[in-house]
Amino acid sequence: MKDKRKKLWEPSEEWIKNANITRFIEFVNKEYGQSIKGGKDLYKFSVNKIEDFWEAMWKFSDVIASKPYDKVVEDLSVFPGTKWFPGAKLNFAENLLKYKDDQLAFDFQGETKVSKQMTYAELNKTVVRLAKALKEAGVKIGDRVVSYIPNLIETPVAMLAAVALGGTWASCGAELQPSAVIDR
Repeated sequence: MKDKRKKLWEPSEEWIKNANITRFIEFVNKEYGQSIKGGKDLYKFSVNKIEDFWEAMWKFSDVIASKPYDKVVEDLSVFPGTKWFPGAKLNFAENLLKYKDDQLAFDFQGETKVSKQMTYAELNKTVVRLAKALKEAGVKIGDRVVSYIPNLIETPVAMLAAVALGGTWASCGAELQPSAVIDR
């Protein structure tokens, strides 16, 4: 039986050429001597050469780490519980905030249909300002920062500010009743 579903969208050749996954495939082919041609080949590489795949992803993504990893994976036979990139020390906020240009960082659509956009430059400026305020309020490495606010563009900004200082972030949406928040 032939599938009669109509494609909703198909990327142009230009779009495919400039896609991050295309760039990643080119990187893997060059750095790891592969001849990957598309998604199916990349999938095969990811399951047949697990360590190479994740090492390539780390390198391609330019992960910033204050301490490098000792090895890619500790023991694949332990699942769940496999340890990835043991020894590495990084702050994911630092990695998310490494871009500082006018490219779009957030395209927010609120539940009330309010939309807001924020560039990486604006995001960095806002996170730095909020992190400074949190630091002045006494937040330091290891502290827990919790929010009880609705889903707004400011919510992930606050999370990045807390995590950038080395804090642990937790959030509950304001639509939850106080008893539900306490249960969490």
